[in-house]
Amino acid sequence: MGARARYQEIRCRSALQRVLGMGFRWSLNPYRGCVHSCHYCFARRYHAFLDLSAGEDFSGIIFVKANIPQVLRWEVGSPTWRREEVVIGTATDPYQPIEGKYRLTRSCLEVLAQVSNPVSLVTKGTLVVRDGDVLADLSRRASCSVCFSVPTLDAEVWRRMEPGTPPPWKRLWAMERLAQAGVRVGVLIAPIVPGLTDAPASLARVVRSAREHGAYFLGASLLHLRPGVREHFLEWLEGEFPHLRPLYQRLYTGAYVPWRYQAAVLAQVEGLKQRYRLEEKGSAPPIPQQLVLAL
Repeated sequence: MGARARYQEIRCRSALQRVLGMGFRWSLNPYRGCVHSCHYCFARRYHAFLDLSAGEDFSGIIFVKANIPQVLRWEVGSPTWRREEVVIGTATDPYQPIEGKYRLTRSCLEVLAQVSNPVSLVTKGTLVVRDGDVLADLSRRASCSVCFSVPTLDAEVWRRMEPGTPPPWKRLWAMERLAQAGVRVGVLIAPIVPGLTDAPASLARVVRSAREHGAYFLGASLLHLRPGVREHFLEWLEGEFPHLRPLYQRLYTGAYVPWRYQAAVLAQVEGLKQRYRLEEKGSAPPIPQQLVLAL
């Protein structure tokens, strides 16, 4: 995926984006578009705002905010900045492969560490291990949590649903490495995809593996399909898993699954957290659905 992508450097006017109605107020995204190419990614719809497609353009044209560390340094140096938590990776993955070249995520973390600013980060990228030193420093200076999105450990479903991502078992390895460095880490089973990742055995495997690899918390969220991503996802589903069409016609009359279905699946996850004693190590931070479905 990454080898075929076209990268375009842009200059941003602001690094920190104000977020309303969520469990946090500020987000930061060094990149726009993502070669991870997860077919359920809600951020696909935002490429349409640039007259680009939610399909191939989303994973094939990546915008790089080349000046974001400098803009961030100016913003957090303002006398009016109150060192509120900044969540990184709310739209596209901050550790997709191009980060190895540009190092924008690392530079932003270093800026935030210098002012002892709390950070929460969401990723599927194993490159995050490279920055274990600055994440550990942030953990000592302020607070820091790293959330790894792991919707499934089924190799076949992963390859077809998240074709550009590192394997989920490598994400768990990366999480364990950060935990050993003193960083608060956890797993997000997000999204839970009906018919593909919602089976009790599938959920149990992820929760058990999260516990075994040092997770301090675990959260979960069901797939939602808003206009823009809905069309792309259903077209992909028709090609890859056509037998699921009746299920999706029944469940997704709107953007969200029926409340009863959602409650039943999330109750399973809560039961698994108790079974594997994940709730004793700390509850998940307030990560909204829009964030956990982004990666």
